[in-house]
Amino acid sequence: MGHPTDWLCELGQMKLDTDRRFEIIQALAQQRMLKLFTRQSEELELKDDLKGDLSGNFEHILVALVTPPAVFDAKQLKKCIQGPGTNEDVLIEILTTRTSRQMKEISQAYYTVYRKSLGDDISSETSGDFQKALLTLADGRRDESLKVDEHLAKKGAQILYDAGEKRWGTDEEKFIEVLCLRSFPQLKQTFDEYRNISQKDIEESIRGELSGHFKDLLLTIVHCARNTPAYLAARLHQALKGAGTDEYTLNRIMVSRSKIDLLDIRAEFKKLYGYSLCSAIESDTSGDYGITLAKICGGDD
Repeated sequence: MGHPTDWLCELGQMKLDTDRRFEIIQALAQQRMLKLFTRQSEELELKDDLKGDLSGNFEHILVALVTPPAVFDAKQLKKCIQGPGTNEDVLIEILTTRTSRQMKEISQAYYTVYRKSLGDDISSETSGDFQKALLTLADGRRDESLKVDEHLAKKGAQILYDAGEKRWGTDEEKFIEVLCLRSFPQLKQTFDEYRNISQKDIEESIRGELSGHFKDLLLTIVHCARNTPAYLAARLHQALKGAGTDEYTLNRIMVSRSKIDLLDIRAEFKKLYGYSLCSAIESDTSGDYGITLAKICGGDD
């Protein structure tokens, strides 16, 4: 089909047929997923050409598509950490939905791009138990096993109960130990055991025992352990609803999950809101940007 820089010249042609434009976009996305760039300078040249020939949201989504996944996430994290104020929602979203392997790759990419460790930047912009939990997630030490140990689940549930409902005050370290390090399948069983012990859902206990961003982080971990696609569907719905569209969140989730669980996210979106993700995107975006997002989405449900 040609070389990436040749495709970009075509994209700059305003009268280019829409189908051909997206054929090029798909090829650029494939470059991203298969990492076919032979030299870092070639990858940078491609991004520079994109930024020179295009603009606005269409440029942003194409740059995202040609950025290697770990570098893309590293840049998203830097954007939400740097400058006045920290975007805690984005920090929470990325650190709770990436696997341990992905987090290690992101941390490596972060240092390569910025010559600073992700952990150091998180430490400089957050504090307290929220900081401790984020750093634990950023280390990429969560167990990824699909096996569930029922004895360990009962033990974990008892640890959580003893650290919260059973005592005066809360032992936040125990919540971090269980929720930030156990696998999602293991946590799902732990939450079932917790309800047997306390007669409450873990979400109710977290809301009653904790507060602030730390509470939000732990509730997100619970949501993701139960159903990560449903959590991301809710994030997309939030990005699309209201007067303005949050393109930053929309681009991040659509691109980062396009080859992982976007079909599941689409299904959860339809189940939660009664209409399709694709129709929501088409009603809130326009032009080549909207067409690109709709194609990434893959069709109506």
